[in-house]
Amino acid sequence: MDYVLGIDLGTTNSVLAYAPLAADQPRVELLPIPQLVAQGVVESRTVLPSFLYLAPEHETKSNVFDLPWSKGNQIAVGEMARRQAAEHPERTVAGAKSWLCHNKVDRHQPILPWNAPAEVPKVSPVAASQRYLEHLVAAWEHAHPDAPIAEQLVVLTVPASFDAAARELTREAALAAGLPDSLILLEEPQAAVYAWLTATGERWRRLLAVGDTLLVCDVGGGTTDLTLVGVAQESGELVLRRIAVGNHLLVGGDNMDLALAHFVAGKFGDKGVKLDPWQSVSLWHSCRTAKETLLAEGGPKKHPISVLGRGSKLVGGTVTVDIDRRSAAELLLEGFFPKCAAAGRPARRRLSGFQEIGLPFESDTAVTRHLAAFLAAHGDNRGPASRPTHVLFNGGVFKADLFRQRLVDVLTSWSGDAAVADAASVGIPPLALAGDDLDHAVARGAAYYGWAKRHGGVRIRGGTARSYYVGIETAGLAVPGAPRPLSALCVVPFGQEEGTSIDVPSSEIGLVVGERATFRFFSSAVRKQDRPGDLLARWSDEELAETDSLEANLPREEAIDEDYVPVRFQSHLTELGVFELWCQSTKTAGRWKLEFSVRKEG
Repeated sequence: MDYVLGIDLGTTNSVLAYAPLAADQPRVELLPIPQLVAQGVVESRTVLPSFLYLAPEHETKSNVFDLPWSKGNQIAVGEMARRQAAEHPERTVAGAKSWLCHNKVDRHQPILPWNAPAEVPKVSPVAASQRYLEHLVAAWEHAHPDAPIAEQLVVLTVPASFDAAARELTREAALAAGLPDSLILLEEPQAAVYAWLTATGERWRRLLAVGDTLLVCDVGGGTTDLTLVGVAQESGELVLRRIAVGNHLLVGGDNMDLALAHFVAGKFGDKGVKLDPWQSVSLWHSCRTAKETLLAEGGPKKHPISVLGRGSKLVGGTVTVDIDRRSAAELLLEGFFPKCAAAGRPARRRLSGFQEIGLPFESDTAVTRHLAAFLAAHGDNRGPASRPTHVLFNGGVFKADLFRQRLVDVLTSWSGDAAVADAASVGIPPLALAGDDLDHAVARGAAYYGWAKRHGGVRIRGGTARSYYVGIETAGLAVPGAPRPLSALCVVPFGQEEGTSIDVPSSEIGLVVGERATFRFFSSAVRKQDRPGDLLARWSDEELAETDSLEANLPREEAIDEDYVPVRFQSHLTELGVFELWCQSTKTAGRWKLEFSVRKEG
């Protein structure tokens, strides 16, 4: 094992960073990734756009999708695929990572591109993720033929808000792509902190003090991740401990692109141009480039956006409109980072009885209101909301200075609110920590984390970020047409450390054996007080979220005549973050194991 590899499998871009394990100091470097930028043109970039282009057969006959390590390809991954998203959205897979955590669809089924015509071949979210990782694996082994990836230490990042099922699907895609079984999963906001620690060195101990709270605000292409990290002292040394993570929020750069596309569609309407559904999707992808160009430092005052014609009744050629920097900035700033009070909460709109099955984007796109709710949910026991003293920005959205400054301004305004501040801190802005390499920070931090595990560097502590529960069907008289009430038994408490086991105290529970049964699991990011054995009879949707259920047919022992066996639980959290729920018979020596993955913590 010569290297540690840190892989950021991003919604919009993927990155691979690495460091030699034998080095006394973490020397983290970025892997140049060869990829198609146009048909027959291969260039190396430090990021691999997480897009997959499913080419029609006539385009693949001239080997224009060849890569240095493979010939005769029928797909393109990376920059060319990203560009094709604007011209051929019906053949381009985007946002596969967001689909991994959408439990209303089967993530193993070929459903992407979503709503594509029947003649277009489709792939599953898991398969698309596998394709991106396969490209990174091939790029690594092409550059380092004497260091096969299966023999290296690999750290793969996932959103802090990924539930256990999405985490396991990510791991499944990684193993299928050739990553080693010893693969470690790390939360992206923690990786961003590790990247900051790498860049800062020992100076971090002068920038942070005991009692400080660091907010990691990660707004990427598809998701918003919120994490709180506290600073404490042990044996005279400063230590970092992850305090809380937020819920999975499907709001980010993709939503911004869509909002901009809606605005631009109105401008096309003013010209008498009616867009069909696929032109609208194409416009969405075109607005991504417009947003990044206009909001970049020193960006132009205007940017042209064009759509291709789809027939004489619609356009008949190409029509172009200009969008100006000021309008785009105002639209996105007020739509996604509006000023609000500390008591502000995300608006909940009434839903239609019928909904198209698609990604469950947040109905309220205001990151500031989601942040207010997060800080309120994770305040201290006396009631006030948590107030961060420092902020670390991560995610491509924060390349734009106006978004970073607005968030600091909003947090500063909250410091004057009695609900979040003490008298000594009124009006004091949180300190924004320098973290400029937003494209590569997560991958760099993951590589540092792997190196630190070997050499004993700074580690963020905290154990599991959520409490976990199993659903227990209550006994009683059956009511026609009504399911039996369900209770939730806590089996993993908030903060349980990897490599530990807990005997869960409870009365005997009947385990169904000898036939296929469904086991339901729940998690909570806010019920930090629950201990193993606590049985919840009722809860709100804000307290507990149901993850994917697990179906299994557990073998029945010969000595068991009943369809169920009385058991008690033991929960074991492995070093790799896999939650094993052991069901121990109270009548025999029988033991059954249900594996349910939770994400790996620092």
